[in-house]
Amino acid sequence: MPHADHPTGDLPAPLLALAERFGVVPDFWGFGGEKRTVSEATLVAVLAALGVDASTPERAALALEHAEDDEWRRPLPPAVVLRRGTTRRVPVHVRDGDTVETWLELDPEAGGGRRAVAQVDHYVPPRTVDGRVVGRATVEVPADLPLGWHTLVAQSGGTTSRATVVVTPERLELPHGLAERRAWGFMAQLYSVRSERSWGVGDLADLREIAWMSAHRSGADFLLINPLHAAEPVAPLSPSPYLPTSRRFVNPLYLRVEDIPETAYLPVAERSLIEWQAEEARPLSTEPGPIDRDTAWEAKRVALDVVFAAPRSTARELAFAAFRREQGEGLEDFALWCAMSEHFAGREWPEGADDRHSDVVKALRTELAERITFYCWLQWVADEQLAAAQRAAVEGGMRLGIMHDLAVGVHPEGADAWSMRDVLAQGVSVGAPPDMYNQQGQDWSQPPWRPDALARAAYAPYRDMLRTVLRHAGAIRIDHVIGLFRLWWIPQGQGAQDGAYVRYDHEALIGILCLEAHRAGAVVIGEDLGVFEPWVRDYLTERGVLGTSVLWFEREHDAPMPPEHYRTLALATVTTHDLPPTAGYLALEHVDLRDRLGLLSEPVEVVRQAARVERDQMLGVVAQRGLVGPDASERQLVEALHRLVMASPAVLVGVSLADAVGERRAQNQPGTDQEYPNWRVPLADSAQRLVMVDDLFDNPRLRSLVAALRG
Repeated sequence: MPHADHPTGDLPAPLLALAERFGVVPDFWGFGGEKRTVSEATLVAVLAALGVDASTPERAALALEHAEDDEWRRPLPPAVVLRRGTTRRVPVHVRDGDTVETWLELDPEAGGGRRAVAQVDHYVPPRTVDGRVVGRATVEVPADLPLGWHTLVAQSGGTTSRATVVVTPERLELPHGLAERRAWGFMAQLYSVRSERSWGVGDLADLREIAWMSAHRSGADFLLINPLHAAEPVAPLSPSPYLPTSRRFVNPLYLRVEDIPETAYLPVAERSLIEWQAEEARPLSTEPGPIDRDTAWEAKRVALDVVFAAPRSTARELAFAAFRREQGEGLEDFALWCAMSEHFAGREWPEGADDRHSDVVKALRTELAERITFYCWLQWVADEQLAAAQRAAVEGGMRLGIMHDLAVGVHPEGADAWSMRDVLAQGVSVGAPPDMYNQQGQDWSQPPWRPDALARAAYAPYRDMLRTVLRHAGAIRIDHVIGLFRLWWIPQGQGAQDGAYVRYDHEALIGILCLEAHRAGAVVIGEDLGVFEPWVRDYLTERGVLGTSVLWFEREHDAPMPPEHYRTLALATVTTHDLPPTAGYLALEHVDLRDRLGLLSEPVEVVRQAARVERDQMLGVVAQRGLVGPDASERQLVEALHRLVMASPAVLVGVSLADAVGERRAQNQPGTDQEYPNWRVPLADSAQRLVMVDDLFDNPRLRSLVAALRG
C-alpha cells in the first residue's frame, strides 16, 4: 500500500470529504521537506478503523450523508470541553415543537450545586432524521463556571439527557517557584538501577532511596523515571515499559515485598517462604547480562501470594476496601483480565472471553473472585509504595519529586485493549512516518484511541488514566505529546511508511490534561520531538505545557542552536532514552548499531560522515565557549555538554543516570524487537561494571558531573 504520487485532487471527492469529517489527513510533509500523498487504499483502511465504510464511492457518499445527521440523533453532545472564563453554545435536539428545560449539576469537587442554563435566541431550521422531525434549541454554558467535571442536564417530553461539561484551566501555571529558579534532576530507567536488596529489578523501594539521595546528596529537584505501567501478570513479560498491558495501572514487578506491612507479621513458616524466593531472585541484581524480568516476577509473585494470604488489621482492610471503591469498575476489570490471563495461561481463551460483557466473563468474575481480589490488592500496595517514594523525594528536598512518564499506547492484546475495546481502534496500529533517525518509519504495535469514541465516552477513560499516573507525581512527562494532536495510523499488514495521520480534539485532550495536572499540583512536560506541525509548540506553550529540548536535536541554520535560544518552558537534556548515552553517542556507536541491525536506508559511510559532522560541530561549540580544553577526556566532554545545556533558559534540566556514571550502551534501539536487548540493560559504568543503588551517589563520575552542574 505505497504512498500515491498523485495529488489529493485525484482522490474521489466523497472519500476526501469523509476523511476531512473524521480527521483523517490525506497528505503530509515528510522529514525531507517533501509533500507526500496518502494512497486511496490507506484512506479507506483508516476510515474502516473508525467504523466508516468507504470501500466504494457509493458507500462513501452514503456514509457521509449518515455522518451529517449524527449530531441531530443525540439530544446533547456527549461532552463539552471549554476553558475557564469562556462561554460555549450547546445544541439541544428534541422533537420539533417540544419545550426543553436545562440546568447544570456542578462537580462536587468544585463545590457542587445546581445552576440554571439559559437558552439563547438562535433559530436553526428543523431537520428530518431517520423519518423524525428534529428541532434544535441552543443553550449557553456560562463563563463563570469553576474548574471541574460538571453535568449539563436537559429534560424534554419525559426524557432526561446528560452531557459532561469539562471546564479546564486557560493555562497551567508553574508551581514550586520554577519561574524564578530552574530545577534540575536525574532521569532513570528504574528497572535498570538495582540494589543489593532488589529482586533482580530496580523497585519502588529503590525509587524511594534514589529520590531521597538525589535530593539530599546531589541537590536534585526531580527524578524522571520510565513508565511504571502494568505488564503481563504471567511470563513472558514484555520488556518495554512503553508497551504496557494497561497505562492506568501499575506493574507489581516494582513492588518491594519486604516493605508491605503484613510481611513483618508473618509466622516463621511463611516468612521462610519469602526468604527462599528472595534468595532465588536477589542474585539476579548482580548479574551483568540482560535483566531477567520473568524469573524475578515468578519469585516475587509466589512471595506476594504468601503476603496476600496473611490477615490484615481492621484499619488496613477498610483502607483496601476504600481503594477498591475509589478505583471502581476500571480496577475490577483490570484485575479480572489479570486473573483470566493467569487462569488460561498457555491455553486459548474460550469463545466469548474477549467480551467483558459476555456470560462467559460474568461466570469468570464469580469463579475467579479471590484472584481478582489479589490483583486489586497488588495495585493497592503499589499505590502505598508509590506514595512513600514521592513523600521521601519531597522530604529529601526535591521541589517536584517523582516525574512519571506516560506511554503513547498499550499492548494490542493487553488489559486496556480488552476492557476498552469500544474506545480503541481495531485493525490499525500507532507509529511514526520515516524520519532522520528511523528512515523506515516505526510501528509501535499499539491500538490508538478512536477520537469519536473517546468523545462519546466523555473522555472518562482518558481522565481516569491521567488521575492514576498523577496520583503520586510532582510532574508528568507525556511521551510523544504530538499524539494528542494527531497520530500516525498504520493499517494492519502494511509497512510503517504506509499510514496516515488522524487528528484528535487537542483542545479537549490538552485541556483535560491541564485540569488533572492542576488538581494534582503537577508540572506537565510534553515530548514534542519528531515530525510535527510548527504551531503545535506555540499551542503547548500557550497552555503552560513544557516542551522537550534535546541538545543533539536543537538545530539552527544547519548548526547547533545556541542554548540561549532554547525555549524557557522546556525540559532540556543532552540525550534521551532512544539514543545511546552521551559517551556512546560521541563515539558514533548509534551509527554502528543501526548498521549492524540493518536499520539504515542510506550507505553507512554517508550516515557516519553526517554523524561525525554533527558531533564535531557540537564539540566545536563547547571548545569555543571554553568549556573544555584540548585533548579533553570523555568525562570532561560529557560534563561540558551538560554545562552547555545549563546555559539555556529552560526551567527544567534533566541528567541521565547513564551519563552520570559513564554508561555507553543504549537502553533502546527504535525499530527493533528481539534484535537488541531493549529495556534490559542494567546500569553500568564505562568499564561495564554494574553500578548499584548502594554505591550510586559515591560514584566518582556522578559526583564530578553534579559538581560541574552546580558550579
